[in-house]
Amino acid sequence: MENIRILVADDEEEICHLIKAYLERERYKVDIARDGEEALTLFHQHTYHLVILDIMMPQKDGIEVCQVLRKETNVPILMLTAKDHESDKILGLSFGADYYITKPFSIYEVVACVKALLRRFIVLGNNTIKQRSVMKYKNIEMDLTTYKVRVFGKEVTLAAKELKLLKLFLSHPERVFTKAQLFKEGWGEEYIEDDNTVMVHIRKLRKKIEKDPSDPLFIQTVWGIGYRFQGEKDEI
Repeated sequence: MENIRILVADDEEEICHLIKAYLERERYKVDIARDGEEALTLFHQHTYHLVILDIMMPQKDGIEVCQVLRKETNVPILMLTAKDHESDKILGLSFGADYYITKPFSIYEVVACVKALLRRFIVLGNNTIKQRSVMKYKNIEMDLTTYKVRVFGKEVTLAAKELKLLKLFLSHPERVFTKAQLFKEGWGEEYIEDDNTVMVHIRKLRKKIEKDPSDPLFIQTVWGIGYRFQGEKDEI
């Protein structure tokens, strides 16, 4: 893991050095930023394979940094927040974070989360990353070469738009997507105030991957915002 480089951005020095120490035990290279501006500067100077962001930082906060990074890269982003409100978690995930951990946290949870996020990607020889050819989350698996999908071990047939939506969800479990974001990813166009198009395809996808579409396990509705793909808390 010597070629894996991680950026940790948090204005609390003790937290930065704690995370750095434990991640370096796993043989990751770790850089520290104390505010959002420094985080972006470092990110543009080096190649990182994962970024850990605190929401509350000076200069630019974690949400702002996350928004900038998401326009440039698909690098996994883990968000740290001292706020234990659902709206804050949803905000971070909706702006592109892949997962969040609430302070105070167990350092072992952070390390486990980092390993799980990195497992979604494969490191190439030129120190860049790409998604693995097989994506798996809980009991859903998608082969990105053949685009075959298995749910609870059974192969299901999805239409093109359904595959695009599922791939997006599998790429970012727990992240909240607005209807506008789903529309742009699935249709490649700017969103028109037409909730029905997205809702119809979500309904079709649920029928194919959920055991009970009326009580979905995977595709959760976030009222007033959109949808997120989630499962039980013991995995990422």
